[in-house]
Amino acid sequence: MYTPNIYKDEDPESIRTFLKENSFGILVNQTHGKFCATHIPIELETNAEGKEILEGHISKLNPQAEGFAENDQVLAIFSGPHSYISSSWYDHENVPTWNYIAVHVYGRIKIVGYETGVEQLKKLVDKYESNSANPVRVEDLSVKTMREARGIFAFEIEIDEIQATRKLSQNRDDHNYKNIISELEKTENPQAIAVANEMSKCRK
Repeated sequence: MYTPNIYKDEDPESIRTFLKENSFGILVNQTHGKFCATHIPIELETNAEGKEILEGHISKLNPQAEGFAENDQVLAIFSGPHSYISSSWYDHENVPTWNYIAVHVYGRIKIVGYETGVEQLKKLVDKYESNSANPVRVEDLSVKTMREARGIFAFEIEIDEIQATRKLSQNRDDHNYKNIISELEKTENPQAIAVANEMSKCRK
């Protein structure tokens, strides 16, 4: 991922928080010489050796999985808030641009066993059911329903490299920076407001 130095995020804790909060990603690999991509939750976890990995699962009917055996190299893409930035918000002539946050994780994928896959499902469901009035628990599902877990490949990705971008108008002076935040907030667009919130955290 091309990222000018001014926009690089090299803070491990910042990246870790982002991945935890934006875990619905895109898993990319090559299968039979073609690029394949699947939109799925991919969770940052720590394995038994204390090393951070990514976990997830895909359907056994998904042909993307056929490529894991021939080439275990994968890319997981995670996107955060993004918004158009109008150059009319500057106090000088310039070009429009786009602000965004994104993380690319490069690694090696391996399929794990059924029992490990079920443990992954338990953690995933518990995370997203935590605010439900009547939370579902994998442990409470019937044997019949749990047969559906036989239809997935659960996987782990050993992380080789992480590239993180936070393009949030860091190249603007304080006056223009504050005006961009103000104009984003006026849009009433949730994505734009989220970008404004991230910008506010970066520069007081």
